[in-house]
Amino acid sequence: MRRSKHYEMDMTSGPILIKMLRFSLPLMASSVLQLLYNAADMVVVGQFAGSSALAAVGATGAITSLLVTLFMGFSVGSSVAVAQYYGADRHKDVSESVHTSVMLALVCGVVIGLLGAVFSRPLLEMMSTPEDVIDGAAVYMRIYFIGLPATMLYNFCAAILRAIGDTKRPLYYLSIAGVINVLLNLLFVIVFRMGVAGVALATAIAQVVSMALVMICLMRSTGSIHLDLHKVRFHGDKVKQIIKIGLPAGMQSSMFAIANTLIQSSVNTFGSAIIAGNTTAGNIEAFVSSPQDAFCQAAMSFTSQNYGAKKPERFGRIVAAASGLVLTLGLTLGLIVASLGHPIAGLYTSDPMVIKWAVQRLWITTVTSFICNLDNIFGACQRALGSSVLPMVISIVCICLFRILWINTIFQASPTMETLYYVYPASWIFSLVVHFISFMVYKKRVVRRLQGELAAA
Repeated sequence: MRRSKHYEMDMTSGPILIKMLRFSLPLMASSVLQLLYNAADMVVVGQFAGSSALAAVGATGAITSLLVTLFMGFSVGSSVAVAQYYGADRHKDVSESVHTSVMLALVCGVVIGLLGAVFSRPLLEMMSTPEDVIDGAAVYMRIYFIGLPATMLYNFCAAILRAIGDTKRPLYYLSIAGVINVLLNLLFVIVFRMGVAGVALATAIAQVVSMALVMICLMRSTGSIHLDLHKVRFHGDKVKQIIKIGLPAGMQSSMFAIANTLIQSSVNTFGSAIIAGNTTAGNIEAFVSSPQDAFCQAAMSFTSQNYGAKKPERFGRIVAAASGLVLTLGLTLGLIVASLGHPIAGLYTSDPMVIKWAVQRLWITTVTSFICNLDNIFGACQRALGSSVLPMVISIVCICLFRILWINTIFQASPTMETLYYVYPASWIFSLVVHFISFMVYKKRVVRRLQGELAAA
């Protein structure tokens, strides 16, 4: 199979583990760098604008996820479509998928950006956001959503590059945008004293920079992933394929966001100190879970390419390699971060109460985060094989509905933050068991079908 470009990767032959590490390490660095955007926001606003401003930024997280993830799920569909066609050497289909993806990102970004900007404050009010937090949170959300088209375009274009094995160039672009983000944070918050609005504006500008760089990359690329702005439009069959995979993935993420919005609403009833502590812990936890997620994305891209190339004998080895990497990295990072919870949380705030509540959550969720990512591997690989609805249903039942039930039963019987946080590992374990069974059954069916097609050929 041809792979002439330095940044591209043939995932359909050769050693899986080594190639998966080559694919995942830049992606892992990109994820951590993207998290540093948020961490820079948190650290600057927490240290120079106070705990209330920190809580204001944190109070927006569940809502922004709820409004964004449905459409961001389409980027999963784009990545799977491009990878499958790429693995099958169907260059025209790759090109049409690229141009359809860019058009979809632009439309989704504009629509959800407008909706989010208009309904920011009413949504915050529905979540019982405290009075001392809601004004700043509303400002942050409006600015965030105004910049959403750039965020969407970056993520879709980066998903296209990942589909062909290129995880290095998105890292370079995020590095440039990250430096800009940090410098603007310091300028807007410390010098201009813009507070929450300053960190939101800095992040939005940085996202525009990363979007411009990744789009220029595609426009300068040769071959099937070349982006010609004059050809950006919807191709009906590609839209259907992307939506078939991406819509269930987006709906699943949105249901996660709904369940997490309910958790955030429960957190909000405890006051600004606990909101800030929860926000701080959530930001720190992302540094544990996102590096693991790189292996989940690797598993999906590898499975998609091998599905397109009709090499079913590699499916099991891909899942085994990704699972082993997640287990090793997740346990190691989780234990290190939980053990160093106090000094790490102290980077975000000097408020001892905020640090106390942050550390409590860290010990419960970071050490068990590998369970969540093992669960994600089986769901992602099943999507890569063409089944996206069943993983969505499993996640909605085992994660979302389970969490809603927990909040309305167990948490009501014992309304403590510790009880609330235990919903995370409990739901992850439940979902992992069901996803594993589903994937194994579906994989056997796909392998049998592909073997029959190969025999007939």
